[in-house]
Amino acid sequence: MRMRNKPWAGPELDACPFFIRSPEQYLGKWHSLFPRRQPVDLELGCGKGFFLAGAAPADPATNFIGIDIKDAVLGPAKRNIEKAFREAGREPDNVILTVLNIERILEDMGPEDSVRRIDINFCNPWPKPRHHKRRLTHPRQLEKYKAILEPNGEIFFKTDDDGLFRDTLGYLAECGYTVTDRTDDLRGAGWPDDIPTEHEMMFLQKGIPIKALRAVWPG
Repeated sequence: MRMRNKPWAGPELDACPFFIRSPEQYLGKWHSLFPRRQPVDLELGCGKGFFLAGAAPADPATNFIGIDIKDAVLGPAKRNIEKAFREAGREPDNVILTVLNIERILEDMGPEDSVRRIDINFCNPWPKPRHHKRRLTHPRQLEKYKAILEPNGEIFFKTDDDGLFRDTLGYLAECGYTVTDRTDDLRGAGWPDDIPTEHEMMFLQKGIPIKALRAVWPG
């Protein structure tokens, strides 16, 4: 989906206390950016921040990091997160946004930045075979995630795309991850920790079921 340019986004993000412009400066130091040392959940491709806006204010015992590559989406994410924290009567002290190329994530995060969970919500399915290596669940990416997942750390994955879901199950098995839960109808399964995203609500309104899984890396 093409994202319209938002000239206000860059300056707003640069003035935001929970936004990091140069993530490479914090390699090995991400935990130190939060006022409390506690488990970290990492969302890859956070988009407009609907997942983080739902999760972070409701769970002060977890620190959250949201990654995307363009100011045009991170700007709205920042606003959505701020709004959610205002409504919760809290300051956004357990969430960080940063602009980062996920394909090169290990240039900016390492084992010292270990996370409990990686959330991948409705990533680009890249349906053409020649583009499969760009998928966030492709083996070349899954191997990188091992470096930053805690032992028994979890990947939580959601998609509307049947082909991507089927292939991802194969990718996970190939890379040694264990799928602990899966469903072809997330709404029907009623997983209690599901936080709907913008895309999720859009697909549900169209009657498209959401596929989801949890997978563990034994470490």
